Amino acid sequence: MADRHSSLRAYLAGALAARTGDDMAGPALLLAGLALTGSATGASALLAAVTVSAAVGGPVLGALLDRTARPGRLLAGALLLYAAGLAVILGGLGRVPFAVTLLVAVVAGLLGPALSGGWTAQLPRVVPGERLPRANALDAMTFGVAGLAGPALAGGAAEASGAPTAVVVAAALICAAAPAAWRLPAPVGPAATPAGSAAASRPAPLTGLVTSGVRAVLGSPPLARATLTSVLSCAAQGLMIACLPLLGERALGGAGFGAALLSGAALSALAANAVFAHYPRAVAPDTVLWAAPLFQAAALALAATGRPAALVVAVVVVGVAEGPQLTALFAVRHREAPDRLRSQVFTTGASLKITGFAVGAASAGPLAGWSLPGALLVAAGTAALAAPAFFAVRTADGPARPARPARPATRA
Repeated sequence: MADRHSSLRAYLAGALAARTGDDMAGPALLLAGLALTGSATGASALLAAVTVSAAVGGPVLGALLDRTARPGRLLAGALLLYAAGLAVILGGLGRVPFAVTLLVAVVAGLLGPALSGGWTAQLPRVVPGERLPRANALDAMTFGVAGLAGPALAGGAAEASGAPTAVVVAAALICAAAPAAWRLPAPVGPAATPAGSAAASRPAPLTGLVTSGVRAVLGSPPLARATLTSVLSCAAQGLMIACLPLLGERALGGAGFGAALLSGAALSALAANAVFAHYPRAVAPDTVLWAAPLFQAAALALAATGRPAALVVAVVVVGVAEGPQLTALFAVRHREAPDRLRSQVFTTGASLKITGFAVGAASAGPLAGWSLPGALLVAAGTAALAAPAFFAVRTADGPARPARPARPATRA
């Protein structure tokens, strides 16, 4: 039992370090890009380059994790390469053509899903099945803590020692997670193909594995609806977050207050997940998946009024819904993902969420230029679509089949 607790603590410590470094890297790259190139457009292009390639990298990385006998070691390598990519980006800013730096950012971004879905996919190998719901809630909490700590650390490091230092600290945090990833348990049973076996001598093509993983997501109604609702929710979140500086400026007297609103949402998400960690079976994950976006939609509609008190209430409600929704999403993926495609289901889902967020954020600029309340109402409508989308997938499949119980997890 002590060994199991120790393994979970190491897993959570590594996840927290990696995800804090990742959440620090975005603001740090923005600050460093602005400081070293003097161009706000170039700085935002740098962040976009790191983000956009995750849509491609997620499925491929997941396929590689699923086909290796030691996914933890591959995960550790991905973390180190991602951190190295950040260092190369920093070294190239202002010294090499900016197009080359953008290309490096795109390549580094291919490994981004390792810090989210790739890591979470390994959790059933760390804890037994009966403890998985609580461990899953704790894992989701690392995203909330990282979302609070990462941007704050980036700003603090940039103020204290300059923007390039913030990038260095972010890379160091990601590197610090590599030992925990290296020690993650290996898969057992069918997921681990013994060396020298017939299957090992005729490995399936990587392209076939990628396709089979996508089919696993789209072919399973629980996974398909969980993915669809999460992508719509992330698009709404991207719209909201891109509007926060304008909201802070117009309603609270300063664009910087928009960041404070985001911190409020992260705090409430963390608090909600802390409650779920104590009562992991209080509400069925599938119920949370369709109900949480409705709370988000109501909160975003409230934010559209532009009143200061309404904004504070709105961001708190968004966080209270967002935290448990992430926990529920992980729970459904753990429950439904085939063992041999588990990593790919998680990384593909993470890639689609990142894409949804990026589309929402990109849409926010033109919409907010037309009407800030209108942009928030579009965000509310996008979130509200997640609930009927959930049931539309259910209806298309016919009568819903009973949810499979979580499979007991074995440890290497």
